[in-house]
Amino acid sequence: MKTKIFASLTCFLLFVLNLSAQPRQELVEVIVSPDHADWTYSLGEQAEFSISVYRNNVLLDGIEIEYIMEPDPGYRTLKIWDEGTRILKNNSTKIKSKKFTEPGFLRCTATVEVDGKEYSSYTTVGFAPDKIQPTTTLPKDFESFWEKGKEELNQVPMNAVLTLMPERCTDKVDVYHVQLDNIKGKIYGILTKPKKAGKYPAILHVPGAGIRPYYGEIDEAAEGFISFTIGIHGIPVNLDQSVYDDLSRGALNGYQTFNLDDRDNAYYRRVYLGCVRAVDFIESVDGFNGEDIAVTGGSQGGALSIVTAGLDDRIDYLAAFYPALSDMTGFLHGRAGGWPQIFVEEFTNKPEKIEVSKYYDVVNFARFVKVPGWYSWGYNDNVCPPASTYSAYNVLTAPKELHLFQKTQHWTYPEQQELKKEWLFTKLKK
Repeated sequence: MKTKIFASLTCFLLFVLNLSAQPRQELVEVIVSPDHADWTYSLGEQAEFSISVYRNNVLLDGIEIEYIMEPDPGYRTLKIWDEGTRILKNNSTKIKSKKFTEPGFLRCTATVEVDGKEYSSYTTVGFAPDKIQPTTTLPKDFESFWEKGKEELNQVPMNAVLTLMPERCTDKVDVYHVQLDNIKGKIYGILTKPKKAGKYPAILHVPGAGIRPYYGEIDEAAEGFISFTIGIHGIPVNLDQSVYDDLSRGALNGYQTFNLDDRDNAYYRRVYLGCVRAVDFIESVDGFNGEDIAVTGGSQGGALSIVTAGLDDRIDYLAAFYPALSDMTGFLHGRAGGWPQIFVEEFTNKPEKIEVSKYYDVVNFARFVKVPGWYSWGYNDNVCPPASTYSAYNVLTAPKELHLFQKTQHWTYPEQQELKKEWLFTKLKK
């Protein structure tokens, strides 16, 4: 009974978290619609946006809207092309952009005040996104730098410690908290595996940004997979939430830029090599079929999926939502850079930090991916702007497929998750 209650509670919490990632419905809706149904234009074209406002699903008329037209700035600031006000006539107004002559993205934001409260919305359109090229460059010693890191990792015994978590186990799945030795510390995760004897393919889940506990993929294991979900911060992933909250506000606040001026001690060096260590562990798990491993994640996890596949040829498939850490130098070239959207002020705009970032930029790992990949994001993502994710996608030479859901920001529709699951499961079980 306790197991069933725990499983139900976990599912409920995950459901609530998924809902919270999507925008809530507001009384007043501002709709910004492009004149191309796919939100995509050729170079030299002009985009025209229609703006309308609904209250209680009824169109409003005769009210003033403010608009801003600008290259997609992510959540930062770029030069505004055009701004002004318009009065809605016949329930809408149209605004035309100037010509976009380079591959990239343009955002139109509209704001209205109704009963003393502001409501706003934006739409981002793409101009020849398949022609976007990265602004970052590949260091000559990129490969040798990471080969040296993997050699260092190989000198560290894994020393795996598995602790059964009976309260999370089900009649079909065993759940373990896992501790592994990594370079400069530990890596922790949650392993879920079928109880039934057999040989199974494996899925490595790499995390989005932040500091949190993890619960593992029980449903995935029940469907016949070895599933390993890792944290990246070298701390157990089954502690009380307050521990992670304290670290988020304190010692790990801003971890993504720690030691950015030191190539050998940048925060993500241990993280990237820790993902390789997670693959080491999967290969040691009793019941793994010895052949099929996929890696998947979103945002920072999307980045780590590409990084892991680029570093480790034991990965067979990858599936990534809106990969972060892609083309981080974008803002130095007048367009949005990938999360964490740095190089926008004097603190980070230093030659040594710019140079070190190249060794950790997802674009440069994408160049070495050799396995089939499934990718998905939206044009409206302001955390991992589409110019940055396309920068990584466009250098991929491995088999790839992109599933665009243009309206999405930094969240996914259930349909996206289902598509990813179907693709990943089909590949691993063929």
